[in-house]
Amino acid sequence: MGAQEIANKLWNLCNVLRDDGVTYHQYLNELTYILFLKLSEVKNFADQFPEEYRWKKFVEEKDNVAAFNLYREFLATVSSKTTSDAVKEIYTNASTTLTKPVNFNTLVQNIDKLDWYEESDRDVMGDIYESLLEKNANEKKSGAGQYFTPRPLINVMVKLMVPKVGERWNDPACGTFGFMISADHYLKEKTDNYFDLDSKERDFQEREAFTGVELVGDAHRLALMNARLHGMESRIYLGDTLTDLGKSLKNYDGVLANPPFGTKKGGEKPSRDDLTYLSSNKQLNFLQHIYRSLKQDGTGRAAVVLPDNVLFEDGDGQKIRKDLMEKCNLHTILRLPTGIFYAAGVKTNVLFFTRGKKEEANTQNVWFYDMRTNTPSYGKRTPFTEKAFEDFVLAYTGGIAAKDLMDYDGTIDEEKRAAISDERWQKISLETIKTKNESLDLGLIADSSLTNAEDLGEPLDLAKDALQELKAIELELNELIKELA
Repeated sequence: MGAQEIANKLWNLCNVLRDDGVTYHQYLNELTYILFLKLSEVKNFADQFPEEYRWKKFVEEKDNVAAFNLYREFLATVSSKTTSDAVKEIYTNASTTLTKPVNFNTLVQNIDKLDWYEESDRDVMGDIYESLLEKNANEKKSGAGQYFTPRPLINVMVKLMVPKVGERWNDPACGTFGFMISADHYLKEKTDNYFDLDSKERDFQEREAFTGVELVGDAHRLALMNARLHGMESRIYLGDTLTDLGKSLKNYDGVLANPPFGTKKGGEKPSRDDLTYLSSNKQLNFLQHIYRSLKQDGTGRAAVVLPDNVLFEDGDGQKIRKDLMEKCNLHTILRLPTGIFYAAGVKTNVLFFTRGKKEEANTQNVWFYDMRTNTPSYGKRTPFTEKAFEDFVLAYTGGIAAKDLMDYDGTIDEEKRAAISDERWQKISLETIKTKNESLDLGLIADSSLTNAEDLGEPLDLAKDALQELKAIELELNELIKELA
C-alpha cells in the first residue's frame, strides 16, 4: 500500500470521530500520540515505554472502556515513567480529546492493520505523516497553515542552498520541521541514505546537523514526531528565538526559515540584548537574528521567506535592510506568487544571502526575479509544484536546469546570471537601492491587467505602495486578534 493511500485512510478516520467533537487539528495531535506508540513497535524502540503501555496492550485489550482508560492513564503518566527524552517530549502535557472508548479502539485497530512498507520495502511512515500535515494545513478550519510552508517552495530553497555533509543547519521558527527534513532528504539522496559516510559522520547527520526552535507546543510536538519518522534525532527546542534562547543559536553554516508573520503580542519588543535594532515587527527581528546567526567565513548562507512589508518598512526596517546588505551579500530576491500560503492575498518573497568575512560593503547588486506578476492563480485547478520554479532556477544558477540541481554547487556567477534572457530577471545596483531609502520593494514587471499604466506614472506607484502598506497592517491586525483571542 502506498504512502498516499495510507494517509487518505488515516485522514478519513477523522470522519468517524466527528460526532466526538474532534477537530482536524486535535485529530492530528491524537494520531501523533497513537502513531508514536505504533512506531516504537515498527522501529524496535518499544523498550523506551513502560511494559504496561506497549502497543500490543492496546491492540489486544477487547474491552473498549478498559483500553481507553489505560490510554488516558498512559498519556497522563508516561513522561514520568520513561527515561527516553524523545518520549518525554512527545507526551509532555498530553491529553486526549476523545470521549468515546469505541472511537479510540477504532483508531487503534485500523492503525494496527496498516502495512507501513511499500512493495520495495521502503519505510513510508515519514511520507505518510508529511501528507497528514499537509492535509491539516490545507484544512482552513484547522488554522495549521501558518506552520506549513508549501513543499515545492521548501524543496527548491534547499536545493539552491546546497547543504553539505558535516554542516550545521538551523530553522529558528521551524513549525513542523519541514525545511530541515527536506535538507536531510537532499543529503540522503546524495550519499545513498548516508551509507557512503562513516559511522561518525552518519551519527552527526542524524543527531547534530539539523536543529530547530518552535514556540507553539502543539507544533513542537508535530515537529518532533515528523523528525523521528524521518529517521532524525534532531534537537528541536520548545521556546522563542526572540528571547535569550536565540542568543545561543549561532555560527551556523546555513539557515532556512519562514518566520511567523505579524507583531509581537501587545506590540512589545523582543527580550534580546544582542540585536542592534529592536522592533515590534517579528519578521524584522527574525531577519536580524538569522543573518547574525551565520558563520562569518564567507560561506554561511540563508534563504528566508518574508512578507512584502519587510522590503519597504521605514524606520527600523530601513536600518535592518541596510545592516543586512552591509554584513551579507544579499544576492537574490524572489518575488513569490500570491495565494500559495494559508492567508489569502499575503505577498511574500524569498531573500537569499551569504554572510561576508567582513562587516561592511558585502552587497553590490541584488538580482530580482518576479514570479508574481501576470502569473497563474495557483489552487486546485493549477497546482503549485516545483515546475513553477523552472525559469527562476535557470536564472538563479546562471543556466543550470531544475532537473540538474543535484549537481549544482551553489556558485553565484554574475556573468552567467547576466547572460540569462528573461524579462522577470533583473539586476539592481546598491546605488539605485540607496536612492530609494534602502527599499527592496523592486523588481516587479509591468502588470498587463492595468490599463494605460504607463500614463499614470507616480500617482499609480503611490497608490500601489499605499495598498501594500494597508494589506501589511491588515495582516498584523489579524495576527494580533488571533493572539488576543
